[in-house]
Order: sequence, then structure tokens, then C-alpha cells
Amino acid sequence: MSSSPHPNFFLLYVDRPPASADFYAGLLGRPAVEVSATFALFALESGVMLGLWSKHTVEPAATAGGGGAEVAFSLADRDAVDARYADWRAKGLPMLQAPVALDFGYTFVALDPDGHRLRVFAAGA
Repeated sequence: MSSSPHPNFFLLYVDRPPASADFYAGLLGRPAVEVSATFALFALESGVMLGLWSKHTVEPAATAGGGGAEVAFSLADRDAVDARYADWRAKGLPMLQAPVALDFGYTFVALDPDGHRLRVFAAGA
């Protein structure tokens, strides 16, 4: 009997994995479990793995850059979203969208150093 696929490992292509690992360690509040010149790995509490692979060494070569997808962070409510927005602004993250109510909830979008979109939201808020 085969099981259905369950995505639990996501990769972002980055310019410099060690620098991106430092960035994400600060963002996630946890260190990478592995860091090399070409790859870094985070094991998240949810069981999801986040890999940061050098866009210069990924095989086959990747043509997509940052901004073509989003890493989303779900929070409890509007106050939590506003607090995270203030925290990330204070850390100097570029903001693509200020907090706003959309059909699915209350949200904002920031960018990581490689231009990957980081969406923070509270569903239904």
C-alpha cells in the first residue's frame, strides 16, 4: 500500500547560503541544523524542513529567482501581525506590502535578502 505524497521539505535558491542562514536564523529564532558554502538547512517545529541552496550550484540549474513564490507565516490575530511587522521593519527587512485586510485575512509582505516574498497573515482577521 502506497501513501500519498506529503510535501514537507521546501527549497529556496539563494546567492550565499551562509548569509541567508544567518538571516533566517534571526527570523525563525533558531539556528540552522546544517550550513555549508552551498547549502543550509532548518528543521522547523512543524516538522517541515527549509533548505537554502546556492543558486550557483543547484542542479539542474534553476532559472527562477526570488519573488516567484512566498514563504508564509500564520499568526493568531491582527495584533500579532502588527507586532511582527514592527519587529521586521526595525530589523530592516524591505516591506513590499504594509499590513492590510484582504479576502483571506490580515497580512503584510516583506522580502528576504534574495527577494523571496515573506507573507505574514492572520486568517479571517
